[in-house]
Amino acid sequence: MELNYELKKLQLKETFSIAYGNYDTREALLIELSYLNCKGYGECVAIDYYHIDLKNFIIRLKEIQPLLEKRTVVHPKDFFHFLSTLDLHPFLMSALDCAYWDLFGKLENRSFTELNHIPSGNLAESSITISVADIENQIRKIEKSSWNRFKVKCKGLHKDNIEKLLRLNLNIALDSNASFTDQDCIWLQENKDVLQFSYLEQPRPVDQYKVLKKEGFANWMADEDSQDLNSLEELLPYYKSVNIKLMKCGGLTPALEMIIKAKELGYKTMIGCMTESTVGISAGCVLAGLTDFADLDGANLISNDYASGNFVKNGNIILSGKPGLGIEL
Repeated sequence: MELNYELKKLQLKETFSIAYGNYDTREALLIELSYLNCKGYGECVAIDYYHIDLKNFIIRLKEIQPLLEKRTVVHPKDFFHFLSTLDLHPFLMSALDCAYWDLFGKLENRSFTELNHIPSGNLAESSITISVADIENQIRKIEKSSWNRFKVKCKGLHKDNIEKLLRLNLNIALDSNASFTDQDCIWLQENKDVLQFSYLEQPRPVDQYKVLKKEGFANWMADEDSQDLNSLEELLPYYKSVNIKLMKCGGLTPALEMIIKAKELGYKTMIGCMTESTVGISAGCVLAGLTDFADLDGANLISNDYASGNFVKNGNIILSGKPGLGIEL
């Protein structure tokens, strides 16, 4: 097996504004694993609030490259077990795990959904992100959009804005990126109208969730609080839903386990994304048959996508049905 990698700069169609900051570009690390005439692709991106430095990832890849290239082709779950012994950052592990699933499926001539018996019809519909802005601008974007589901980014709570969004009577979720106060959360979970929001994501900074009450009116959804399998039981009294992102948990292999465990515990689940190219989004799309919500608009937000595969059009997730993850550069 051969490993190649390359840094890519993703250009956003417009400034992406969230409570953590404003972004016009994202740096991505493309991973390619090849064997015989087949190539599998995975990707991770630099996210400042996760303290990701892709140059450190490249140093680590150089260190483990001889070990990777000595591997024979095994089942992806066995390959993931090998990756787990290398002490890799979850973002880097995710890129390698996804690239391997893509390669393995192409070698077997079977899609990821076939290999894992995942439904490929009746998929959750994806939301489109509405960046932090004046509420009038946000509403204008929503009304002009051809999508049906919206994730509205907030920087702090403004009760007037909440009322204006509710009056639209559309499928809207709120994502505060940890910018709500304890008092904001109490007001929201005690306000019956908040039932109209499909979910309210990561209201407080990491580990500051004790104010949340699962039995309140808000469908609280954990994002940064829910990093892996081990976090699920601990969050159970506070959150009704979890956002599972491949880069956070380490790839498709652990994401599958996480979805199963979350469902057993009674959570609603969402397959989410970062700002990624179609390489990253193709991997997320294959899990949409298992989740209640999807937020896979990442590739729709960039102007220089460098891959094709599974994709999202006006919120509809379209699986290519091709072997592996169906990714082509």
